[in-house]
Formats: sequence, structure tokens, C-alpha cells
Amino acid sequence: MSLRQRMQAGLLAAGLLAGGVAQAGLFDDEEARKAIVDMRQRIATADEAAKARSAEQAAAIAQLVEQLNAMRRSMLDLNNQLEAMRGDVAKLRGNDEQLMRDVAELQKRQKDVGQTLDDRLRKLEPQKVAVDGREFVADPDEKKAYDDAMATLRGGDFDKAVQALAGFQKRYPASGYTDSVRFWLGNALYGKKDYKEAIAAFRTLVAASPDHPRAPEALLAMANCQVEMKDNRGARRTLDELMKNYPKSEAAAAGKERLATIKG
Repeated sequence: MSLRQRMQAGLLAAGLLAGGVAQAGLFDDEEARKAIVDMRQRIATADEAAKARSAEQAAAIAQLVEQLNAMRRSMLDLNNQLEAMRGDVAKLRGNDEQLMRDVAELQKRQKDVGQTLDDRLRKLEPQKVAVDGREFVADPDEKKAYDDAMATLRGGDFDKAVQALAGFQKRYPASGYTDSVRFWLGNALYGKKDYKEAIAAFRTLVAASPDHPRAPEALLAMANCQVEMKDNRGARRTLDELMKNYPKSEAAAAGKERLATIKG
């Protein structure tokens, strides 16, 4: 092969080589562009997805915030209701306490009224009393009249005591106090030195109730009245009666001593 032919062959080969290189370069650029486009699409897709997720998250957050706000409002409403209920409970407690005070006051008034009524009834109802060892039933007014008369006698005012005891006999002729009233009336008359009337009072007691605890004392008092009236014979008879009918009494022992001092 001639030099010219070899040069032509070399140039041809160089051309072919350059063409291949150029084609390879063109191919590389196309792939790169495709890769870039693909990457941009992926990035855009990812960005869109991120935006969508962000929007969803924002919506979720907004919904959660709304739910929280709603819960806060509910809690506030519940707290207001609770405070209102507390106020109502406090008011009810106050009403209950006032009601309890009113009930207690009413009960106290009822008790006071009941006590007053009982006291009044007690003053009107007959009472069991015991005088000179004997028990009987007496009206309150009857008991008071006797007690007042005895208080006058103990005070030494014999005139008023006679009036009170005599008045008692007229007002309460069937009283359980009658025998005791006769005895003390005799003593009041003796205190007035009205011996005749005193003897009559004592004799009435002994005749009406010979078993009365005061009967022996009444006979001894009668003998004393008779001695004061200078009726020694009558006094001796009375003392004999005393010692015969009530030999074991203290009045009989005193009468025996008294008899020894009486002359005639």
C-alpha cells in the first residue's frame, strides 16, 4: 500500500473514531438530561407528597386544636356547673342547718309548752300526801290551804291560825287532813287560852278517830286544858282514859307523870 493510501486509511480510521466519540458524548448528555428530568420529577413528586402530608398534618393539628379548645370549653362549662352545684350544695346545707335550728327551736318550744302544761295539770291534779303517818290524796289547793294554815300556826299567830284551820274545816269537810286539822286547831285554841274550845276540838278528834296517831296527844292536851281551867278531877279522868286506852304511847308515860302532880 502506498503512502497516500495509508494516509487515507488513517484519516478514515480517525474519522470513524471521532464519530464514535461524538456519538458516545451525545449519548451521555441524553442520559444525563433524562436523569435530571427524572430526578426533578421525583423531587416534584416528593415535594407534592410532602406538601400533602404537611397539609394533612396541618389539618390534623387544626382538628386537634379544635378538639382541645372544645375540651377546654367543656371543662370550663363543667367547672362552672361544678361551682354552681357547690353553691347549691352550700345553699342547701345552709337551708338544712337553718331547718335543723328551726326544728330544734320548735322542739324546745313544744317541750316548754308541754312542761308548762304538765306543771299546770300537776297543780290541778290530786296529789298523794302523808300527814301524821297516814297517806291520802289531796287537791293542790287543799294541800296549799293546809300548809299555809300550819305555817301561820308555826309563826305563833294563834288568832290567824284558828281562823285558817276553822276555815279549812268548812271548805274541805271530807278532807284527809281533817283529823290533823282538829288536833292543830285544838293547839291553836290552847295557844289563845281558849281552853273550852280547845277541849272540844281535841275531844272531836278522839271520838271520830280513836286510832289516829295524834289521839293520845289530844287526850294529854285535854288534861292540860282542864288543869288550866282548875278542873283537876276532869283532868285526872282524862289522864286515866289516856293510860287505859293508849298504855304504850309516849303521851301515856307523860300523862302518868302529869297525874302525879295533880291534886284533888
